Amino acid sequence: MADWYAGIDVSKAQLDVALRGEGEKFWSTSNDAAGITALVECLLSLAPALVVLEATGGFENAATAALVEAGLPVVVANPRQVRDFAKATGQLAKTDRIDARVLALFAERVRPTPRALPGEAAQALQAVLARRRQILGMITAEKNRLGFSSTPLVRKGIEKHIRWLEKQLTSIDSELDSLIRQSPIWRAKDDLLRAVPGVGPNLSRTLLAQLPELGQLNPKQIAALVGVAPLNRDSGTLRGKRMVWGGRAPVRTALYLSIWSASRHNPLIRPFYERLRAAGKPPKVAQVACMRKLLTILNAMIRDNAPWNPNPQPSLQHGC
Repeated sequence: MADWYAGIDVSKAQLDVALRGEGEKFWSTSNDAAGITALVECLLSLAPALVVLEATGGFENAATAALVEAGLPVVVANPRQVRDFAKATGQLAKTDRIDARVLALFAERVRPTPRALPGEAAQALQAVLARRRQILGMITAEKNRLGFSSTPLVRKGIEKHIRWLEKQLTSIDSELDSLIRQSPIWRAKDDLLRAVPGVGPNLSRTLLAQLPELGQLNPKQIAALVGVAPLNRDSGTLRGKRMVWGGRAPVRTALYLSIWSASRHNPLIRPFYERLRAAGKPPKVAQVACMRKLLTILNAMIRDNAPWNPNPQPSLQHGC
């Protein structure tokens, strides 16, 4: 018997399901407790080889959790990757039904590897970190408005709002620390990470929440996952510049912010950065290389459960 491959297009109110295998099947159900229960029962009866959903900002969470709990192999795919796949197959139109069929075809042809989903504590940490990023964005926006405002009444209101947002930021930081300290595993990893010069609380929290693979992959894999691995742009006689793109943007942003401090105060990163600049590398290229080196060091430390050492053994320094 042929394997079934399922694609589920998720919206706030509805789940559109397509199946490929011995022919095609398609149906829709509501994105609520009753609809998800019916979806799980139906898929269990068909035992698909793989179920693929798109990340849709959280609307997929309930269905994904129910499918995983039922023991079904589930992948939450990157929407851009799926859309590029659709274009490659000549599918330019976009409807819920078409998207579900594209996801089923993506599951059948690409067969991405299912990964374990984060637990409730990790999801809570991710949600609080996301809220922290939103508040920081609002503070920046309000400070920009304050710079262009000349009306005293308006300035007073903006300043009051900024003070309130800063209090919210302080409260969220306390909540993040509390979440990390409640887990012995996270607490130990946080202590290891924050002992490294240049690694502050924001980078440590982001790595714990957004990069659970830290310490489980080799240096090339972890760099590619985060999006700091240089990618070739060569074709025929063309030899293009190496560029980084993709990966996990929150982790990459936190690394970029931390590297400003690490390139000045970390005894391993600072000489590395100075050597690259002396060799004529542009500042941004040198900074990305330092991000990759710092990530490799942290990956090796978590892998070996080893404390920070400014004079590491080659295995720890290079993550081999």
